[in-house]
Amino acid sequence: MSAGQMPPWLQEQLMKLQQSQQNLQSIMTQKQHLEMEKAETEKALEELKKVGDADAVYKQAGTVLLKSTKKDLVDELEEKQEMAKTRATVLEKQETRVKETLKEQEAKITEMMKGGSEAPKTEDNPRK
Repeated sequence: MSAGQMPPWLQEQLMKLQQSQQNLQSIMTQKQHLEMEKAETEKALEELKKVGDADAVYKQAGTVLLKSTKKDLVDELEEKQEMAKTRATVLEKQETRVKETLKEQEAKITEMMKGGSEAPKTEDNPRK
């Protein structure tokens, strides 16, 4: 079946399906970034634990290094970890939802294809 012969309802369903696939891709990318961030934060916390409480520590702010205290940095990194956990939970939920939507959309398309070129029954479409 070439695109020219594709019924509008099928084109619409395929577009929705594509949109869902793009959403899923975007969620996966965000999850990867989050994982990398998490690893960096954990590494920084590990390094900080080796430092004496009175030692000078620095944090990067853009292109400059700012002097800080071990306690401040640990607090900041732990807060960052908490926020990352929350974001990860949100992304998990989104991923599950989008995957369910994809399944439904694929089933719907399969169902429509089986019905041949007829429009889906939901639409009021008297045959010409």
